[in-house]
Amino acid sequence: MSLGAIFGPARMVDFILLIILAEFLFLTSRAPAGGRRARVTDLFFTLAPGACILLALRAAVSGAGWIGIALPLALSFPIHIGDLVRRRF
Repeated sequence: MSLGAIFGPARMVDFILLIILAEFLFLTSRAPAGGRRARVTDLFFTLAPGACILLALRAAVSGAGWIGIALPLALSFPIHIGDLVRRRF
């Protein structure tokens, strides 16, 4: 296996997604038991749009078709709007 395959752009995106997952798990584990559900929901709406955009980036650098790129991008928008609505009210 070459270094390009190990440290290629798609692998770097995978590494960043793992960091986001680790952050999510760490922060939810530190939430108080009574507010855990609210904390998980808040973290989801905060981290999910960025993760969707990273999935679109991974699809693009992997040579996926336009649908594989457009779906995560399209999904990130309503999640982001949901986050804005939740913060507004």
